[in-house]
Parts: sequence; structure tokens; C-alpha cells
Amino acid sequence: MQDAKTLEYLREKAAALPLSPGVYIMENESGKVIYVGKSRALKNRVSQYFHGSHDVKTSRMAAAVKDFRFIACDTEMEALALENSLIKQYSPKYNVKLKDAKSYPYIKIDTESQWPRITMDRKRDDPKALYFGPYSSTAVVYDIISQLERTLRIPSCKRKFPEDIGKGRPCLYYQMGRCMGVCRGNVAPEEYRETVRNASAILKGGTREVIASMKEQMDEASMNMEFEKAARLRDSIASLRRLNETQKAVGDPETECDVIGISTKRFESDSVVFRDAASVFYIRSGYIADSEQFLFGADEIVPEEDSSSDESPMVEFVSSLYQSREYIPGEILLSFSLERADTELLESFLSERAGRRVTVRTPRRGLARELCDMAVADAAKHSENVSRREDRSEKTLVRLAQLLRLEVLPQRIEAYDVSNLGDEHITCGMVVAIGGKMKKSEYRSFKIKGTSSQDDYASMAEALVRRLKHIGAEDDSMSDMPDLILLDGGAEHVSAMMKVPEIGNSGIPMFGMVKDEHHKTRTLVSEEGEIDLSRSQEVFRLIYEIQEEVHRFSVRHMTDAKRKTLKRSSLEKIDGIGPKKAKALLDHFRTISALKEAGLQELQSVPGISPRDAENIREYYKREQERKEGK
Repeated sequence: MQDAKTLEYLREKAAALPLSPGVYIMENESGKVIYVGKSRALKNRVSQYFHGSHDVKTSRMAAAVKDFRFIACDTEMEALALENSLIKQYSPKYNVKLKDAKSYPYIKIDTESQWPRITMDRKRDDPKALYFGPYSSTAVVYDIISQLERTLRIPSCKRKFPEDIGKGRPCLYYQMGRCMGVCRGNVAPEEYRETVRNASAILKGGTREVIASMKEQMDEASMNMEFEKAARLRDSIASLRRLNETQKAVGDPETECDVIGISTKRFESDSVVFRDAASVFYIRSGYIADSEQFLFGADEIVPEEDSSSDESPMVEFVSSLYQSREYIPGEILLSFSLERADTELLESFLSERAGRRVTVRTPRRGLARELCDMAVADAAKHSENVSRREDRSEKTLVRLAQLLRLEVLPQRIEAYDVSNLGDEHITCGMVVAIGGKMKKSEYRSFKIKGTSSQDDYASMAEALVRRLKHIGAEDDSMSDMPDLILLDGGAEHVSAMMKVPEIGNSGIPMFGMVKDEHHKTRTLVSEEGEIDLSRSQEVFRLIYEIQEEVHRFSVRHMTDAKRKTLKRSSLEKIDGIGPKKAKALLDHFRTISALKEAGLQELQSVPGISPRDAENIREYYKREQERKEGK
């Protein structure tokens, strides 16, 4: 909170600002950037923060400001672009923060190929290809591709056509009826291309039309006594009818727009506080092709749904949303109101990015309004679901803290487990739970260097000492201190670790996770004794999940290390290839399959691989293939 002297200083500084467009950068007492905003009139906008009343979040932000900077711009468009750039650079506490996505994924169909495949791509850089999307995540893209391949029986294997037609036996998917079996050589190129054209039509929302067309083809194939083709079409039609039931039509086939709904409900239920949220529907060819939800942080400044305020943070949100998207539709519908000047600014900004006219509007009635209301309801439901999950997680952590008699809530829990194969490939896995949820981006694996024997205590101690050295370091992904450390082991493990000065003097509570005779989580243990988890099912489930996850993670990294060694060993059978060259080849190609398919020129591009080495590699795998085929 500012004192009177600081407030007067800020008011005088704001009054001296120009009335031109620009960006203002708010800083707190330690000089950290806490908010970035843009304005068409800097003096008017910045002065507002230090006069009059505001909503709770804005008041909290304004009270934390100790100083501010500004950058004057020639145009409001320039200010908006600069604002987005600075938010990305500083990630301020009070700004709405979107996921820093790479470019959003698309579904791509290579129309120039005789045997086109359906793939995921992040760039629309092939003018001859068909692109669908963008989609909210690669998971959505791969799920859609999988559905299409399964439904239309399109090959999902890595075989190349026509080169691999007739080579080898059909895979299991063909035996299961999930692939048309192009590799057998009895599928004509035109039939295959027609199937891919049907996939394209489905991606545009035309499933019913595809079913009608395929029914005609099935009848024709049956009349021509092409019974195998007719059976394939019959099965695909049945799958498509099931798929059609899941597609939700929300407009005519020409409808293409994005719908953005904001939910800012301010109420509590069962002590659960519901947070602000946004939902975006991506409507293509009259169907909701994809949707995306955003949950705003407790401090991020978001206006009420029906607010119309000067320099709305929603301009920042919408413009940021499309910063990472290659494709922008011709119309964007908003559930909330913006000032006319802000609407025009957004339209200009998005039109420039899209390379064509983009309209932004807030509908008042009709189907467009219904879509906005649907998006608002979806955002509210997302907020409720996440908030209730977070509330349950917090109650579980409170109960865990009570059971373990911790002084603070264990928001960050780290668990460790050592895995090895004999005296080789000793690794210690570290998994992290934040707020009661596993955080995979924080996982780490330590390759044990200080011992070459099966000494779990020494291996665990080495990993923990190395990890704790990172605490408090600047620009370090492991700088955060854990509130609780869990070890996969009993009281002896805990006691041994606490005797290591760097660990015992850290002040971090440490417990062992003990399993029963069925290898299931039984209890937690410290040097002082066991803590019974049976009194709290929620705590038991959390500890069980953590123990299973750390074991899975550490074993996976140990087996990965072993697999790499085996791959290197297999490469060393090739004349002229020793450990160093084998490692270089694997680092470059990642997999043996990719190495086998590489040409001489690509092999020679690997550091240390001579033309003679490349010839030996090609000859080795050629002989191996001939042996498999019995030649």
C-alpha cells in the first residue's frame, strides 16, 4: 500500500504524461513489473489508477505500484503490438497470461501425393496442401486423426507407398479390420484418394454427405460384384454414423467464426470460490470443430461480462489469443461489450494479421447470441469444475499437513526413487506435485555418478545433495524449495539421508513411503515412527499416486538408458563403428528405424561418419533385411 507521499508522486508523474497513444509499465517496490497496459491517451488512463474507486483486483494492483515507466507510440495499433510483446517478456502478475504456445497445430493432407496421408503440422507453409484447424492442442489433433483412420480404415503405419506395397505381411490393424490394407496391393490409388477426400469432407463438417456418397459407392461395388470393396464401405458407413452422432451442428454449413465467452461470476458455494474463466468455440462449416478454455489467475485483471470500460483488458486478451494462431476466421463473436474504439482497434489488428477483413462484434439476439451464451455457460462450468478440484486438493493438503505435523501447507511435494539394473544405469527419479497435482514439467532424472554399486542410500544421497544445490539460484528451473520430500523407502532411508549434512540441515521435512507385501502403499514413516494413512482416504490416494508415479518415472529412465546402450552395442557390430560414432549416429537419428532409412548423403552429414562408414552402414542393414526375407 502506498503512503501519501508515494501516491502524490504517482499522481504528479501521471499528470505530466502526454495525451498520445502508448504503453505504461507498472512496477512494485522491488522494481518488478506487475502490470503492462496500453492506452490511446496515456495521461488520462494512467491517472485513473491513482484517483477514484476500482474493482478489487485493479485496486490491489494500483496500491502495489511504486513507480511506472511509459513508451509513447505513433499509433494505437503500434501500442497494442508493443503491449503484447512486453507482456510476453515480463509475464506481469496482474495481466491475463495465456499459455505460451508454439504455433497452434493443424491437420494437413498432402494433396499432391498419390497416396496422401493425414498428418499434424504447425505451419501452413505448403500452398498445395489442405489444412484444417488450428486446434487447441496436439492431443486434439491426434485424436481426430486417429478417429478418421479408424473410421475410414486409412493406414496409420509408417510404411511408404507405393514403395512398400507388396513388401511384408499386413500389420495387426488389417487383421482387426481397422486398415484397408494398401500394403497388400489390392487397393486402387483412386479408391484410396476417394477415401482421403471423404476424410477432408468430414473435417469440414460434411459427415452426412460423405455417408450418402459412400452408400452410392457401396451399392455400385455390390452390383459390380466387388464384394470386398463393398464390405469396406459398409463398415466405414457404420463407423461414420456413430461419429456423426458426436458432431454438434450449431449453424448452416457456411458458418465459420470464433466465439469468445467470459464468465466472471462472483459468488461462493460450499466455501468454493469460482474464478474468472473464458471459453472459445472454433466453429467451422457449422460445427464446433474445437474449443479451448482459459482459467484466469486470482490476481489477473478481467472486467465483468457486461462491462464497457476504457482500455478493456479484454482487448489485450483477444489480441494475445491470436498472436500464436496462424488462421483467423472472418468473424469473431464476443459475449462482452467493448467500446467502439476498442472494437475498431481489434478489427484492424486482426485484419492485418489475417490479411483480409475480420469483423468483431457483440451480438444481442438470434443464433449468434445463443452461441455467446453457450460459450459463457461453458466457461462457468469449466471454472466450477477446476475450482472444486482445487478446493478438494487444498483440503487434502491441509489434512496431510495435520497428519505429518508440518508447519506449512505442502504446496510443493518432491518424491525420489532409485532404480538400477545390477551395477549399471543407476538413476534416481524425482517427481513433483504442486497443489496436490502431478507437475510433469518439473520432473527430473539424476544419473548417479558417485557410485558404481547397488548402494541405494549413497545413490539417493547423491541425487538429493545435487538437487538441493539448486535452491534459490537465479534463472534455475529447480530454484523452488520443496515443502515436503518423500522417499521410496522406509525409516532406514530417512535416517540415512538426515545424517548427510547438506540434507539434514536443509530444514525440509522428509518421510519415507512404505509398501506392504503386495507392493502397495501402506504408510508414511519418519525417524520418529509410522503415520497411519487409513484415517484419510484422500491423503492415502495422493501418496499412492505419488509413489506409483515416482517408481514408474525412475524405472522408465533407467530402462531408457539401458535401451540406448543396447542400441549403441548393436551399431558397434558394423565395421568401422565404435562407441563414439555409435553415439553420434543415435544422437542424430534418435531411432534405429530412422537410421536404417537414411541415405548415404544423410549418413555422411553426421560428424565423424566417413563415406566408407556410410557404405558399411547401408550394406549392413541391406544384408539384415535380406536375411529377414530369407533371400
